[in-house]
Amino acid sequence: MNIQIFGTKKCNDTRKAERFFKERGIKYQFIDMKEKGMSKGEFTSVAQANGGIEEMLDLDCKDKDMLALITHLVESDKLDKILENQQIIKTPVVRNGKLSTLGYQPDVWKKWE
Repeated sequence: MNIQIFGTKKCNDTRKAERFFKERGIKYQFIDMKEKGMSKGEFTSVAQANGGIEEMLDLDCKDKDMLALITHLVESDKLDKILENQQIIKTPVVRNGKLSTLGYQPDVWKKWE
């Protein structure tokens, strides 16, 4: 298993995800999205695994203006704008190879073990 957790240190669900894997002795790599963020390839792979770009957006994020702007952009511009403003992506994004989840989903992660 090659687990990557994309999130922020202040996100409760990200901390719960880290605890989930730590308690099971599963090694993971934490990527702080405030420092590094996802590459275009990583984002595209996760979006495909989770139903598309729209599913990646956190409708409860603080930046409502950016969220509104992105929902009105043409498809070709959405990806670039999201990658510039990754604080509007649901966290944590947990990847295990080609599999991935958005948000805190321990029931799905248990099936990966």
